[in-house]
Amino acid sequence: MKPKNEAKSLSNGHFVKEKKVIYKECRKNHAATMGGYAVDGCREFMAAGEEGTSDAFRCAACSCHRNFHRRETENECYYDSRPSVSTTQK
Repeated sequence: MKPKNEAKSLSNGHFVKEKKVIYKECRKNHAATMGGYAVDGCREFMAAGEEGTSDAFRCAACSCHRNFHRRETENECYYDSRPSVSTTQK
């Protein structure tokens, strides 16, 4: 199981990237068995239980599994304050 905020070990120069995952609207098709298309209108995933339990994957608003919700990732960059080491010779 991956955490929601995942620190990346990749660094570009002095920047360290961190990926934040959030789950948006539910895309479960409730009318699929009848050949139609109908969604319930749930706008964002809200965990029904504590982290580490099976209820953490169920939405409290629509009771669907987290996989039915649209996954969105946000990349955030933070400045790395460590001093850089110069390899040039004088």
